[in-house]
Amino acid sequence: MGRSGSERVYRDSVHNIIRIDTTTDEGRLLTALIDTPEFQRLRRVRQLGLAFFAYQAAEHSRFTHSLGALHLATRIIERLRTRYPIDDEQCTAVRVAALLHDVGHGAFSHVIESILGFHHEDFSIAAVTSSATEINRVLSMHSERLADDVASIIRGDFRPRALAQLVSSQLDVDRMDYLLRDSLMTGAKYGIYDVEWIIRSIEINEADDHLYVSAPGVYAVEDYLQARYYMFRQVYFHRTLRAAETVLRSLLKRALRLYSSGGDVWFRPGTPFERILAGGQLNLGEHLATDDSDVIFHIKQWVGSTDAVLSDLSSRFLDRRLFKAYDLDMPEAERERFMSDARREVEKAGFDPEHYFIEDSAGNAEGHFYTQGGSDPKNLIYVEDGFAKPAIREISEVSSAVRGLQAGYRVHRVCFPAEIKHVIERLYHGS
Repeated sequence: MGRSGSERVYRDSVHNIIRIDTTTDEGRLLTALIDTPEFQRLRRVRQLGLAFFAYQAAEHSRFTHSLGALHLATRIIERLRTRYPIDDEQCTAVRVAALLHDVGHGAFSHVIESILGFHHEDFSIAAVTSSATEINRVLSMHSERLADDVASIIRGDFRPRALAQLVSSQLDVDRMDYLLRDSLMTGAKYGIYDVEWIIRSIEINEADDHLYVSAPGVYAVEDYLQARYYMFRQVYFHRTLRAAETVLRSLLKRALRLYSSGGDVWFRPGTPFERILAGGQLNLGEHLATDDSDVIFHIKQWVGSTDAVLSDLSSRFLDRRLFKAYDLDMPEAERERFMSDARREVEKAGFDPEHYFIEDSAGNAEGHFYTQGGSDPKNLIYVEDGFAKPAIREISEVSSAVRGLQAGYRVHRVCFPAEIKHVIERLYHGS
């Protein structure tokens, strides 16, 4: 990061230079928001959760991604303002929402979210609107309505809807940045697409209040959707990443059980982690005080637990002795027999199946893959069909490439200790 009297400069691995003009009120607002404790916390939350177990360079943070989303939002809205009536307040709200959209993420991003049963978007909105945060104080000093506008954009119910879609939709700056960033940082090339042509092609359908992509940009959007599809298949659903998540879920499940029964699970009384172990919901302040380092710290303490299961799972997680995973791509009757026999082998080897034999399933959940289902324009991508007499249509109506992605992709695996791989392998191939 660099500073001068007129701008703040961030060197970025994806966008090269991200500049914020500090001679304007809007620029000073953005830099003040970046400097808040709540936003700086994102430096300690990995963008890709546990992907570093599979891709050793995937250590990038929600902080860098959020700056990238701000950069893309700035570029797109500045172009749109040359063609459509977007006032200064709306422009500022979009840029701020792009910057703050992930401020509510929990430790290891989506992993802890699924374990503890909360949605990061709710905490992002609370961080923006609660008078207890520095973010809210900065926003309120700039404008009385800005916090509410930003929260509305993050929720997706802001009007004009087209502006909210820049931050929350199927073709938004969040996805546009994370595909490029995650592809670069993992070394997987599947997430590369023509972002420049998409930026150039985004338009606003003022009559129906939604974004669309002009005809020259249709191929770039096809490329973007295919990139998203393959990033999920090859990176986000990677078996090593998912196996690491399975170990983390198992050890946290064990820790919760030990706490409830008075077992040997270390914690510091009065901290957010005590509430987590007690099965309670964190309040906003507790949530924003917790990041990846807190989870790692507790797992390091649990290696010394007298509970053999918690100690072993914690050690496996820290030392990357992860579970093996097999895809359950077999007829249902064979699958049931295999699962029953495999569970018995896990138990015979001295492992508690509840913690050491885990089914992992994931697939066409909302946001993973683009589908035509639903009628809300927010969840659809519209493009211009034709040059001579153009019409605006949903993209799968005009693109056979996108229609081919509609089936999506599902994961159904079983995870178990590597020590019994050969036993499970014989069952697997014999089933």
